[in-house]
Parts: sequence; C-alpha cells; structure tokens
Amino acid sequence: MADSNSQPFVIERHGDIAIITPSPEVERMPENQMEQAAQLVLAPLRADPPAGLIFDLSKVDYVGSVFLSFLLRCHKRVKEHGSEVVVAGASAKARELLHMTALDTLWALYNTRKEAIAALTVD
Repeated sequence: MADSNSQPFVIERHGDIAIITPSPEVERMPENQMEQAAQLVLAPLRADPPAGLIFDLSKVDYVGSVFLSFLLRCHKRVKEHGSEVVVAGASAKARELLHMTALDTLWALYNTRKEAIAALTVD
C-alpha cells in the first residue's frame, strides 16, 4: 500500500520540458488507482503544457496495459499543444513491449534522461 510519502509519479520541469518518472509501485497498481494517479499527473500538463514531455522509465522494469493506457493519455494531452513526447531509461522488457505495441514508432527511445533532454532541447 502507498503511504502519504510515496508518490506513484514524480513530475519535474527542466525549463519547458516536463519529466514524468513513475515509481516501481505503478507496476502493481490497479486500474482505479492508476486512473486517480493519472488525473494528478494530467492536471499540471493541462494547466501549463510543456514544450516536450519525457517519460523516464528508469525506475520501472515492467509496464503493463494499464500503464500503457496512462502513457497514451499523457501523450494525447501534450500532443494537443504540439509538444514532443519521448521515452528515456526503458528496461529491456519495457522496450520489448513498446516495440510489440509499435509505440516505439510513436515515441523516440533514449537510454538516459540526459540524452532525452538533449534531444528535446535541440531544434
């Protein structure tokens, strides 16, 4: 169970870039809790749309269908404002799933957060 200090997602800003880092607990999060967490993540993206969005998956090993649905909702939200979306730090398992679902054709994959930030800040 999550306590008040445990956040399923950390949202950071690096200039005009938003970075969403899920904690390992999202791997086991039921759909109803993921939905609540998604609303908390989407609210600041809606209020202050970033120029770019990085999903930093370095803290999770596995991503399931509920989590993929969350990623797609975030993608849709920021794409409405013309923002670019990329993935950083995906594990081999996560990369395989992104490839099997063809989401690796939707999002550029970077090994590190630093690489992703560099890619989004170069025009």
